[in-house]
Amino acid sequence: MNVHQSLTAARPLESFSSPDSATAKVDAMVRFEGVEKTYPAYRGKPGVRALQNIDFAIPRGSITGVIGRSGAGKSSLVRLINGLEKPTSGRVEVDGRDISALSGRELRLAQRSIGMIFQHFNLLSSRTAAANIALPLEIAGWSKADIAVRVAELLDLVDIADKHDRYPSELSGGQKQRIGIARALATRPSVLLSDEATSALDPQTTRAILDLLANINRELGVTIVLITHEMSVVRQLAKEVVVIDAGDIVERGHVADIFTHPKHPITQTFLAEVLGDSVPVSLASRLQEKPVPGGQAVIRVAVRGDAGDTVVARLARELSIDVALLSARIDEIGGQRIADDRRSRWRRRRAASPRLSVATSVFSGASRLCRLNSST
Repeated sequence: MNVHQSLTAARPLESFSSPDSATAKVDAMVRFEGVEKTYPAYRGKPGVRALQNIDFAIPRGSITGVIGRSGAGKSSLVRLINGLEKPTSGRVEVDGRDISALSGRELRLAQRSIGMIFQHFNLLSSRTAAANIALPLEIAGWSKADIAVRVAELLDLVDIADKHDRYPSELSGGQKQRIGIARALATRPSVLLSDEATSALDPQTTRAILDLLANINRELGVTIVLITHEMSVVRQLAKEVVVIDAGDIVERGHVADIFTHPKHPITQTFLAEVLGDSVPVSLASRLQEKPVPGGQAVIRVAVRGDAGDTVVARLARELSIDVALLSARIDEIGGQRIADDRRSRWRRRRAASPRLSVATSVFSGASRLCRLNSST
């Protein structure tokens, strides 16, 4: 992450939760146990290990983001969930069933409980919006009367009932994706897989689609798995996040935990892109790695919860420190309020006293002050 080392000097003194213990207790809709996936050698090309040491659970009814760069293994992960691929070793459970052990008719029946939303919509150009939604119901053997009722319900759910008879060529990108979402929900799945579903959409349409998915999760209780390379999507929609790199899970936990205290460099890079954690150019040119006479500390302060409202006041009151905010933001991530005074600067009021560099971290409403340096 493009952040001067002085900005990352203060680390949290305790973690918010233990992902491993949380995974052990969770009521899982999807569970990976010791999963590895290796694609065999083909036409003289060497085999590729796409996933390794995958052990985690996706809570029932949750919205979980799986984020990683291109080639990290995200698509392989989602294909294991819906049974399109089988693990080389390990076990993949969906709603308590080992989907990796199913085949034939049993697998096809299990796949009806897993909906899929695609990046490029995958609508049939020869079918109307209603007919595209009806397709999985026709394959499942529903009657025409039941199909008509279900399609009408879904068109209303995704707020596009007036496009009933339109063909894909007559629809915008957002409208096509709404049809794709309705089709994915047709057979009343318990899991909805979203594979880069907003990557081809503009920012405004992306927000509308994510709001729709949040409503579907809230109203229907469907477990949603977001496969994405965009941390902004995770921030807006997900409650849990899994970061994958080169086939390994490098970090996972509650979105608010990961956003406020990322540990792995890959996670930090993703967050720098979405939060703008790089130092402003005008400030970066003046930063020094070591304290200099007359200098002032520049430190990031990440605050979680309402207790952050008093941090600046406490610095002034308890330590007689003047604070100047160089940049700040308040956001809601994973349903929790996050305040980020990313570039705070302060100095002692009494010139004769030695200056103190102070970093503040807030945990569950209780603030802690850590003296880092007494010789700035």
